[in-house]
Amino acid sequence: MDFNQFWQQVQHAAPLFENFQLQMVWEYRELFVDGIKMTLGITLIAVVLGTLIGLFAGMARLAEVKHGPWKYPVKLLLRWPATAYVTFFRGTPLFVQILLTHFAVMPLLVHPENGLLLSGELASTLRQDYGAFLSGLVALTLNAGAYITEIFRAGIQSIAKGQFEASRSLGMTYGQTMRFIIVPQAFRRMLPPLGNEAIMLLKDSSLVSAIGLGELAYAARTVAGAYSRYWEPYLTISFLYLIMTLVLAAGVNHLEKRYQQSGGIH
Repeated sequence: MDFNQFWQQVQHAAPLFENFQLQMVWEYRELFVDGIKMTLGITLIAVVLGTLIGLFAGMARLAEVKHGPWKYPVKLLLRWPATAYVTFFRGTPLFVQILLTHFAVMPLLVHPENGLLLSGELASTLRQDYGAFLSGLVALTLNAGAYITEIFRAGIQSIAKGQFEASRSLGMTYGQTMRFIIVPQAFRRMLPPLGNEAIMLLKDSSLVSAIGLGELAYAARTVAGAYSRYWEPYLTISFLYLIMTLVLAAGVNHLEKRYQQSGGIH
């Protein structure tokens, strides 16, 4: 029995689904599967890269030299740029950031003729084959990095100052103190908000369909345009997003319980 016959039987057994034409979604099932892969892939990469950005930008926002010649250079080169970055990406809509990145920033950096980072045939190939993916990934990563920066900053500040003083009294450098003492403890406390940020980014990744990236929202829009029906495709991706967010939330909750059992989160 194929899916069409199965769904006809469901409609016959449950009149509630009589006008719900799920066959059109099944016809484009490969497009939806590819959309799931793209959604999960771009979210995973953006979260990993955003976490790295958040780690260093968070420490940059906390960098401070009260006395000596490095007082103002640290502010000018570390604290103020990190603060400006966080302020911009947290204070502007992600949708605007995606459009700005795709239509303004990426053409400036990657252009066949005069790209600041890449030019020539390689730039042409990247823009043609991976332009939407790169733009969406850059925008999502920078947006996630701004929010994760604040998560790291708050997590690091939550560690008692005595931890810093004790590690420095043992002869550890600032870098060693952050790497071995502060960041591991802070990361455990930051796990819940990091999980929430990953869930938000998974849902917000639907916005990159506006620049033509073939993820879930793009698949639904394609089916809706082909059949001029909207309930079926958009309810389908709503259900798929719900499943993915529930699985991700369950994974984060499992990690939290593991840390709580080991005394890792206080």
